[in-house]
Amino acid sequence: MGLFKRFKKPEANVLLTIPKSTFELGDTLKGAITVSCDDEFDATEVRAELRCIEKRRRERWEYNEHLKRKVRRVYWDQATLHSTDPCASGKLHLLPGFKKTFPFKADVPAGGRESFDGIDANITWSIKGVVAIKGRPDVTSETIELQVVKPAGPRAVKEKEVVMIPCEYCETLMPETSSSCPNCGAPRKT
Repeated sequence: MGLFKRFKKPEANVLLTIPKSTFELGDTLKGAITVSCDDEFDATEVRAELRCIEKRRRERWEYNEHLKRKVRRVYWDQATLHSTDPCASGKLHLLPGFKKTFPFKADVPAGGRESFDGIDANITWSIKGVVAIKGRPDVTSETIELQVVKPAGPRAVKEKEVVMIPCEYCETLMPETSSSCPNCGAPRKT
């Protein structure tokens, strides 16, 4: 391998395909990574990289020497909430003309955060396909942004059925759990 070849990506294409772009928390994300190459090289693995990144807008007061006073500086704080790299294939020796599709699956954690985009904060889920190469830059696919939503749980709440009994004095129906009649105020007899 030439000296400058170490700094250059191999001539290869990586295509990540997923059946949909919206997932619920707790879902299993299934997809495929298609690798085609026009160069000979050794890959350490073929994997997908699933990331959940939270960005928050922050403010800080800093002293400006030129203005001789404090000025407000706005910046964005970034934190990785979830990161997983499901492996689709182990070590490979790729030759010119090689083309193969590798299936993979990754779990979106049930306790994760759903996608959100606001003025002061946002949460972004993304995935990309990677062919990792030792000693050279990795070949990657385009990054796909995912929409992760809360699972649609059961909407109907079962209410307990209230048994109604007649008052012994005025014959008005009242709940069985009442201690007195709501109409005449008479105590309930057991």
